[in-house]
Amino acid sequence: MSLDGATGTARTAAVQIFGERVDQADRYVELLTTHGVERGLIGPREVERLWERHVLNSAVIGEQIPHGARVVDVGSGAGLPGVPLAIARPDLAIVLLEPMARRVDWLAEVAEKLELPITIVRGRAEERSVREQLDGADVVTARAVAPLARLAGWCLPLVRPEGRLVALKGASAAEEIERDRAAVRKAGGAEPELAECGKAVLEVPSTVVLIRRLPPKPARPRGRRR
Repeated sequence: MSLDGATGTARTAAVQIFGERVDQADRYVELLTTHGVERGLIGPREVERLWERHVLNSAVIGEQIPHGARVVDVGSGAGLPGVPLAIARPDLAIVLLEPMARRVDWLAEVAEKLELPITIVRGRAEERSVREQLDGADVVTARAVAPLARLAGWCLPLVRPEGRLVALKGASAAEEIERDRAAVRKAGGAEPELAECGKAVLEVPSTVVLIRRLPPKPARPRGRRR
């Protein structure tokens, strides 16, 4: 669905969020509508709400990402939220991490057609080789990847100390925090926080869970042997 066919609210929000790069965002939605559906990356029923539910919903999480940050998008899939972020925030250094070959091929095509300076890596966040390659990110993002406990265990090792995980979640976010708080702490995260992004531009803001990675605890000194 092109921007011309979107609702007036979506058009206004798109211009506010993407500014002079709104045409680039429009081309991305066109790719999702055609090739994305053909290749099973987006369901046909999602086409009518691509702007509101997927693209704008993803781009606004940039409110929680500092200028010039190095960002790893885990389980990028069709490119959400990484591609909208890359369009809206050209100051970010973005890596799209995706395990499936056909999706990696799709992401490479999107990056080329939209002329986006993003890096695409095939792999899973829990793999040692991926952690060695991508650790030290300022921010790790994820959307519809896994429950919070598993997500923290996968993603926090990629985050530098005092960096953060920004996880796009739905209505169950508060319940996940209550259920998985201990697992998040065990994975090296601080107390999870709920936040809403895009309140000024979206009818339904995006709900995110923010988890700061705690610095490692200093090693205890060994006692002297007698």
